[in-house]
Amino acid sequence: MDATTRIEQALAAAIDHVIPGSPPRLAEAVRHAVFPGGARVRPRLCLAVAAACGSKDYAAADAAAASIELLHCASLVHDDLPCFDDSPLRRGVPSVHRAFGEPLAVLAGDALIILAFEHLARSLESERLGPLLLTVSRSVGMPYGITAGQAWECEPSVSVEDYHRAKTGSLFAAATAAGAQVAGADAEVWRVVGDRIGEAYQVADDLRDVAASAQEVGKPVGRDALLNRPSAAGELGVDGAIERLRGLVKGAIDAIPPCPGAEQLAEVLMVESRHIMPKDLAQRAA
Repeated sequence: MDATTRIEQALAAAIDHVIPGSPPRLAEAVRHAVFPGGARVRPRLCLAVAAACGSKDYAAADAAAASIELLHCASLVHDDLPCFDDSPLRRGVPSVHRAFGEPLAVLAGDALIILAFEHLARSLESERLGPLLLTVSRSVGMPYGITAGQAWECEPSVSVEDYHRAKTGSLFAAATAAGAQVAGADAEVWRVVGDRIGEAYQVADDLRDVAASAQEVGKPVGRDALLNRPSAAGELGVDGAIERLRGLVKGAIDAIPPCPGAEQLAEVLMVESRHIMPKDLAQRAA
């Protein structure tokens, strides 16, 4: 079974488990937030690292990958709210607060956060659960998780690197660390791979915000400048941001620890780096 199918099935199973008895519109809002999915970059990275490290425990890897994607979806629901970006679109369809109203969007985001940890607890043996819960929880809380990353937007100043590392890099670091843990490898040495590819992804997102169309990215563009968000493209310029992206991808590949599938994982990271670039800039980044 390919990675995409495994991820979609794991996400559907997690949601289906809690739908019976739930308020119907909340259930609809949760499904709307998760399906249809985006690129599923984070869970695919988790599965790729687990495979590179030689794991054959597909159920544990799928559970970790799904939990990380559920947290990502929750962060998007909250990020789109009127109190933050007030985005009308996400993944080419109305954002959750536009489709279901602000109260249900808040509750759907909260429900997805809880579901991520519930799904892990339900899927893993007790001796493996604690370390994975710690890895995943570090990626969403304080001081370096996505909650902190969102909160930096409320501060008078923040470095672009610190902002990117918390808001985006933290879940990528969780993906690589959790994938390694599933395989019994050292999670900490894999964090730097996730940190760097996550920061690269955010730099690419900054570039998409200035150089791509709303149709291409599935959400409004030009929001960083409008909302005065920290941006690599704004700070470094387009060419500087492309150079930064190139260096981060190389740094992520160089940081891959020795493992059976190191070469294949390096190729995965290179392919991802090409996919996330705006089409008009892809040639310049080559």
